[in-house]
Amino acid sequence: MRWLYLLLLYLLTPVVLLRLVWRSRQIRVYRERIGERFGFVPRPAQGVAVWVHAVSVGESLAALPLIRQLVERHGQGRVWVTTTTPTGSERVVAALGAQVIHTYAPYDLPGAVSRFLDRARPAQVVIMETELWPTLFRHLRRRGIPLTIANARLSPRSFKGYGRVAGFTREVLRDTTRVAAQSDADAQRFTSLGAPHVEAIGNLKFDIDPVASQAEAGHALRARLGAARPAWVAASTHDTEEETALDAHRRLCERHPDALLILVPRHPQRFDDVARLIARQGFRGVRRSEISADPTRAGADVQVLLGDSLGEMWMYLAAADVAFVGGSLADVGGHNVLEPAALGLPVLFGPHMHNFLAARELLLGAGAAIEVADAGALASRVAELLPDAAQRARMGQAGSAAVLANRGALAKLLDILDRGGRESGVGNRES
Repeated sequence: MRWLYLLLLYLLTPVVLLRLVWRSRQIRVYRERIGERFGFVPRPAQGVAVWVHAVSVGESLAALPLIRQLVERHGQGRVWVTTTTPTGSERVVAALGAQVIHTYAPYDLPGAVSRFLDRARPAQVVIMETELWPTLFRHLRRRGIPLTIANARLSPRSFKGYGRVAGFTREVLRDTTRVAAQSDADAQRFTSLGAPHVEAIGNLKFDIDPVASQAEAGHALRARLGAARPAWVAASTHDTEEETALDAHRRLCERHPDALLILVPRHPQRFDDVARLIARQGFRGVRRSEISADPTRAGADVQVLLGDSLGEMWMYLAAADVAFVGGSLADVGGHNVLEPAALGLPVLFGPHMHNFLAARELLLGAGAAIEVADAGALASRVAELLPDAAQRARMGQAGSAAVLANRGALAKLLDILDRGGRESGVGNRES
């Protein structure tokens, strides 16, 4: 099976490269730094204590508290962070800058992986969530480099998929040093698939801290747009969900003509398309980038604010009274509902939350969230919540309390990595 995997990977590599070039026609960054994807990365000036891999935006954001703690423990320039997507890369650079070494991760080809490891020489490796890379895992095991899958989750859907190639999955997981799972259910699924050392430590996303400066910016933005008017945010939306949110907002405006929608698409390459959609729908819209260039563009006449910036989600959430989290009406699997809950906002989401089942159940059980089925239900629930400050406060307090009560995964993960670091000599490794 491993040979078949490699054969398919070699055959697909030209297709992947062509796709990067094709996407770069609209977004130039897709054609940049391609050499990094084949392991052509700079040699570090000092020994790398930990390599942390986070695929894209969601994993990058979840990893930030961990990465900051690792930098504090090991020093700047000793933590290597990789991503796979340009948006994930942009988030890492914006949040961490020169504190870490950052590149794209190598493709899971033997030559690319060997080249990367020869140059980076990490003392241990952390892979965020559910990335299973057979070639990388095997090379790490052969080199004696500890590997931890952190914040590991495995939905019932993914578990079923991996089960179809159970033998190969078991072989891959046996190359891991440890799996730090988000929940007992996730831990059981990993154990069933053959991971030898699994521990349920909780979800790192509970250890988030709202960025105070962004929260203040959100309150200031809200004041410019009209502090007294009702406002809601549709965050991390995908294709079709923007249209659903605008449909819901149109219905909402029939009851609350001064209502404001803050619409934040998940992927930056869709900002222009969503801006055109807002205009076609007849709303008075303004982009965040336009307000940055000219603050007078923000006013009480704006019906829809398009969040066309990266790394400012806390600001958009802080400017709203109610939050809908996307990727949940579209069958994507949901996105991080804990961020708005941590800020004390009532949370709405659709039925497709299979990537965040534990968070979904927690917030629903606490009375901090409401599940909606479509635009009509979304509009109805938002319309009920916006004028009801007492209900919003009850839901918001329940959500923030639930997040606080479930913190602690970061400390447990750091303890696991400290033990792995002592075993590999990371504490006294020379450059």
